[in-house]
Amino acid sequence: MSAPVISVENLSKRYVIGHESRHDNLRDTLHHTARKLWRRFRWGTGFQTEEFWALRDVSFEVKQGEVLGIIGRNGAGKSTLLKILSRITEPTAGQVRIRGRVASLLEVGTGFHPELSGRENVFLNGAILGMKRAEIRRKFDEIVAFAEVEKFLDTPVKYYSSGMYVRLAFAVAAHLEPEILIVDEVLAVGDIAFQKKCLGKMQSVSHDEGRTVLFVSHNLQSIRNLCRSALLLASGQVCTSGTVNAVLKVYQRGLVDVAPTAVPKPTSDLLDRAYVTGIVIETPDGRTACALPIGQPWRVRVRVHVEKLQRNFVIALGIRSGDGTPVQTAWLPPRDLTPGDYEAVFTQDRVVLEAGTYSLLVGLSESVRDLQQFNVASLDIAGENALGYFPATSGFGAVLNSMDITLARTP
Repeated sequence: MSAPVISVENLSKRYVIGHESRHDNLRDTLHHTARKLWRRFRWGTGFQTEEFWALRDVSFEVKQGEVLGIIGRNGAGKSTLLKILSRITEPTAGQVRIRGRVASLLEVGTGFHPELSGRENVFLNGAILGMKRAEIRRKFDEIVAFAEVEKFLDTPVKYYSSGMYVRLAFAVAAHLEPEILIVDEVLAVGDIAFQKKCLGKMQSVSHDEGRTVLFVSHNLQSIRNLCRSALLLASGQVCTSGTVNAVLKVYQRGLVDVAPTAVPKPTSDLLDRAYVTGIVIETPDGRTACALPIGQPWRVRVRVHVEKLQRNFVIALGIRSGDGTPVQTAWLPPRDLTPGDYEAVFTQDRVVLEAGTYSLLVGLSESVRDLQQFNVASLDIAGENALGYFPATSGFGAVLNSMDITLARTP
């Protein structure tokens, strides 16, 4: 098996968002601006900020010649992921390994200078992609013919329409022989005929030339026609990945409202006791998921911070059906935990539930007192036949402690 040309491991990107009030008159605006500058001088005192994770613990691999479709709702983190892969922005954490030259088309006019002509921008963009002048000359006629901008080739591109921009930008990116081509939803700007032309070119680049394509689009039919595999992002995390039909089925069922590892902020009474800091639902190879096939192994990682000694501490994991019926529960046997950070790993050798949508719950308790309990996310179980699900007979469900559980202290 060939080595992956793109390898992404635990990729995360954090932004800090500032919240400021609006002002309707000049006096208030000037006063607020002066106060804002003083606060920044004093290291931000009194200035409200909020952390926003555009990506969180994203991991996947792409093989040579593969066409990977990346889908998700607006704000899911698709564009941020492509910008990191294109080296436009740096990740906050995680690693990206890329083997080969990358050509990106992320927005209209990417890499173009508005004052230069179309002809000059072809050479400029080619140079940015690492091409020699002789290579650009050799491909120049093909690029112009594909873009259909012969009449305006010596016109500054600032006078181009958005469609002309896209045609020329895609033509340059696709014809200068990159090993990896990254294309965002920007193709939607072009007309239908040109979109079909671009899809045909991407198929040719991948199937005939063995090059790798990452394609982001809200047009699910284009994803289905072009891609064999797909990746679904939800709230900055990988919801599921696999064959394009399986991933599109999860997306179309609407199971992407909540990130698969969403964790609420601890309440004030938990800060000096214990609380959950992170959750990861994943397959055995470490891929995060919110959709699982029947019969396949899976696991859940629950990260917990303990502020002070907890007696008879229990970490529990529960699954409920769509109507709220408990169907499965697993828990870590009670034990004393000293202050520190821990990770409990719940592992099951196969999914034993019938196909459907479930909710995953996590709970913490100390002695006989409940500390924290919340829904993590929707969990989609896919398949034709169940392997062992029966109606619940108690408040805990029918499947009790069917998971192997380990606990370890983390750095």
